[in-house]
Amino acid sequence: MRELDRALPIALLHAREATLKPFRQQLDKLGLTVQQWRVIRVLAEGRPKNASELAELCVLMPPSLSRILKALTERGLIERVDDTDARRRKVQITEAGMEAYHAHAGRAAEIYKRLEAGFGEEKMELLLDLLTELREVAKKEAGDE
Repeated sequence: MRELDRALPIALLHAREATLKPFRQQLDKLGLTVQQWRVIRVLAEGRPKNASELAELCVLMPPSLSRILKALTERGLIERVDDTDARRRKVQITEAGMEAYHAHAGRAAEIYKRLEAGFGEEKMELLLDLLTELREVAKKEAGDE
């Protein structure tokens, strides 16, 4: 049996929490959660999205996404818009949402640069490539191709 700190799921969770900590500290100042930030970031960098697209891009379960969309809508950071399919609705970022995005995006880039400088640019690129490859292998193993 592997030592607990060498178990892949535990190691990934420890790395995730350590990596997110400085980002979370900045987001707390804006009154946003990491999950809310992911939604804002996706919407700030593209066109309006439906809930299915957002759930996949933001790696969120639909019930969590519903709560996040409600909270962000109530705060005026996103708004619902009509889709070409009249039975569906999409969400898009508002001007206030873009202001929140710009208030954090620069800080997030600085945090990322410091992490990359401490870890190494080449190692960071290799890690991202390896994580992508691991995700694909795990999807095949789970039958989620």
